[in-house]
Amino acid sequence: MVSPAWLSLPRLGRYQAPTEGGTFPLAHQRPRLLPCIAAQADTQQFPEFDDLYCKYGFVYGYDWAPTSGLEEGISQITSKSRDARQDLVWNFPIDITFKSTNPFGWPQIVISVYGPDIFGNDVVRGYGAVHVPFTPGRHKRTIPMFVPESTSKLQKFTSWLTGRRPEFVDPKVVARGEGREVTRVRSQGFVTLSFNVVTKDMKKLGYDVSPGNTSNPSLTSVTEGVHKY
Repeated sequence: MVSPAWLSLPRLGRYQAPTEGGTFPLAHQRPRLLPCIAAQADTQQFPEFDDLYCKYGFVYGYDWAPTSGLEEGISQITSKSRDARQDLVWNFPIDITFKSTNPFGWPQIVISVYGPDIFGNDVVRGYGAVHVPFTPGRHKRTIPMFVPESTSKLQKFTSWLTGRRPEFVDPKVVARGEGREVTRVRSQGFVTLSFNVVTKDMKKLGYDVSPGNTSNPSLTSVTEGVHKY
């Protein structure tokens, strides 16, 4: 029995031109974005708090998928330094590699900081998010943190007394825009991250991530592909 012609076409998800030999390229032969991210949660600045730890997670678009490393993790508890800066140092390593066919939905890392209150309850001390740097090399990012606020003074006092402070059910919501306009928050502290980024096959897909390189007008800046996210 002869199958219809449309059944024999390769299911690639998007059109791929045939090669010189008249065959279609295999899925694993198509160029993909392959950013390799080695990050480290260095320090945090929360002058009013001590004995804090952090959780991290990545948020990315539908076309992205991790190929190695951990998407989520939790650090150790750290205490303030004894010098005048009173930094809380984690030096917590983060290592992950992604793959994608386009830069839309470029990965963001979400940081959540937790610590004890005066009653010993584990409460959230800050949320924050930042995009992974687009260009290869070493980068440092300082993330402003914030916490959700109670809608009334009575709720604020009750949550302080019971140790059940307002917090997000899913911390990754801070990397998205939906519902943020109705969320009441307060700024609180900073977290510093160091990134070491390596990219592969960016120029094969027509994107230029080299700073200041405008010699080839056919290459598109990668920021133009992610500005909608």
